[in-house]
Amino acid sequence: MTGTFSITDSVELAVVERGGFIESRHAGSAVVLSPDGEVVRALGDVQSPIFPRSCLKPFQAVAVMTSGVNLRGEDAAISTASHSGTAAHVALVRGLLDRASLPVSALGCPPAAPSDQAARDQLVRSGGARERVYMNCSGKHAAMLLACVANEWPLEGYLDPGHSLQKRVLDVIERFTGERPAATAVDGCGAPVHAISLNALARGIQKITTAATASPFALYREAAALTEAARANPWAVGGPGQPDTIAMERLGVFAKVGAEGIMVMTAPNGTTTALKVLDGSSRASTIIALRLLADAGAVEHDAVDAVQTELDLWVMGGERRVGQIRANF
Repeated sequence: MTGTFSITDSVELAVVERGGFIESRHAGSAVVLSPDGEVVRALGDVQSPIFPRSCLKPFQAVAVMTSGVNLRGEDAAISTASHSGTAAHVALVRGLLDRASLPVSALGCPPAAPSDQAARDQLVRSGGARERVYMNCSGKHAAMLLACVANEWPLEGYLDPGHSLQKRVLDVIERFTGERPAATAVDGCGAPVHAISLNALARGIQKITTAATASPFALYREAAALTEAARANPWAVGGPGQPDTIAMERLGVFAKVGAEGIMVMTAPNGTTTALKVLDGSSRASTIIALRLLADAGAVEHDAVDAVQTELDLWVMGGERRVGQIRANF
């Protein structure tokens, strides 16, 4: 079977430093687009297809929003979220389901426990069980179900690539990225995931995050509404202490992490980056993206330095900080 790029096609993106000694290295690939969409930096292979995982959520959300579902504010933000399952996140997901009188059991994502420590502890103390609504993709799934109800598409099989909803998602991906996916598989939440290049992913995300609210095209107006909602409600996109949320709150960027070391980020001026860490680790992806944007002059290096201290990148020796995970390119 063919896969993504190989180690020989990647470059070093980050290191793990302990006591001044480099203990581990993260290799991968990354691309940076200028505000006008030109490639200003390419590290490693940015042409081979990769699975963007949750970095496809903005496309999926726009597909829902252009299918007759009015999502604004927190409702739009949760539709593109990889949330941590706090009570506030769960309330938003239940609210979306309530709009169509749908039960939690209609969600096609698997049952899960909250990834937020406090929320998980509360669930255990209360004797609660894992539920679909706690799964980090449940907002996306609830929004997809609303699109099915709005268009009288069958709820059963809404995650099948041949379903009308998923055909709409694929069309939106191709329209924004300008690339036909090289492969389709099943994501961790059960939805289709489509393989595209980092170049295409960056291009598509940039078009979504720089779209104008006054565009004559509904596709771009809805993309602008989604971006505005995410930036105004970063807590809903991730959660307390989550890298996406921290970066968005502190620097005003649009940030979206994906499993297996994927990250997309757009600065306020439109500069956009997309990256893939080859070993699948996401622990360094946010700081890599921020450093790429800072090197491009889109955010201040001092501001990134300040945010880095909040990203839980410290390497511990007992109870002392003895090193850190840092970008290195």
